[in-house]
Amino acid sequence: MPSTVAVVHSDPDILGGTPGFVWTRVPFRNLIDYLERNHGLDEFLDSFPTVSREQAVAALEAADEAVSAVRILLDEQLRQKAVSYSRLFKVG
Repeated sequence: MPSTVAVVHSDPDILGGTPGFVWTRVPFRNLIDYLERNHGLDEFLDSFPTVSREQAVAALEAADEAVSAVRILLDEQLRQKAVSYSRLFKVG
């Protein structure tokens, strides 16, 4: 069951509203950048000791859930359009 405690937070008064880890001044994007450059989670955590492993893992899990939800919505929209088009061009 997903946690209800936010680990990433956006506040216009902190980091100019850039999503960052709660109780830190570390942008979530920093974690993504590390991973995109093939650096491991441990390297990120060594570079940003104010972020806990639990925060980083929870943030990645939340991001995965968000991407999955968007993918499901897009798949459903495409399916509905395909059904509409098939009815539109149905012969007989």
